[in-house]
Amino acid sequence: MLLPYLHEDLIEAGCDEAGRGCLAGSVYAAAVVLPKDFRNEMLNDSKQLTERQRYALREVIEREALAWAVGIVTPEEIDEINILRASFLAMHRAVDGLKIRPQHLLIDGNRFTKYADIPHTTVVKGDGKYLSIAAASILAKTYRDDYMNRLHEEYPYYDWSHNKGYPTKKHREAIRKYGTTSYHRMTFNLLGDAQLELFQ
Repeated sequence: MLLPYLHEDLIEAGCDEAGRGCLAGSVYAAAVVLPKDFRNEMLNDSKQLTERQRYALREVIEREALAWAVGIVTPEEIDEINILRASFLAMHRAVDGLKIRPQHLLIDGNRFTKYADIPHTTVVKGDGKYLSIAAASILAKTYRDDYMNRLHEEYPYYDWSHNKGYPTKKHREAIRKYGTTSYHRMTFNLLGDAQLELFQ
């Protein structure tokens, strides 16, 4: 059973990101403020849910959350500042978009760059521990999936509708065959071990 909050007396926003390990596409993050009495048996880490469950829960979260927002950092920005900092920036942008200012942030993971003057707590595997982080993981994942499905229509060779930009064999074979797009993260090891051979 996921916990409803860490601090009962504070307005708390859960934050999580999606797409950090991808070779292509923006990184997405979400911030969600849930009512203190929010309960949902199905809500869990987005990776534990089916696609249908995630989209059904997105509707529930958007309807019942006190506030929610999504933040995006582009592939160009990722290449400029690195993916870790980009993940934090995406979360900052999500918090920027909240219509309610939280008094505390619950962050999935073990590191975070402080946001303004709002205190935060990092929680390893937090999307499987706190409802607000789980809700954020679902919004970040589904909005990023929508985005990668749109990119797939533009560049179908890379199979983004299935791999969502992650380094699958089919994705890497397509990079080898067709080259890169403006959506690829050029500072990433796009070809895997084969890329090393190019420089030997």
